[in-house]
Amino acid sequence: MKMSDVRNMSFEDLLKKELGLREEIAKLSFQHRIRPLENTARVATLRKDIARILTHRSQMSVQ
Repeated sequence: MKMSDVRNMSFEDLLKKELGLREEIAKLSFQHRIRPLENTARVATLRKDIARILTHRSQMSVQ
């Protein structure tokens, strides 16, 4: 997800997307405990997407 995509989303959409990404990280973490993941970089990508969302949300509240 690019920052330009995040900027085009509404506040409610950002909340939903963040929740979905957090759930996906939890599922991947659970799967990794059972067996090794094929793509371990996916977790890092999801974390970065959440960071982008949180950054934009904080910028929205400052303005």
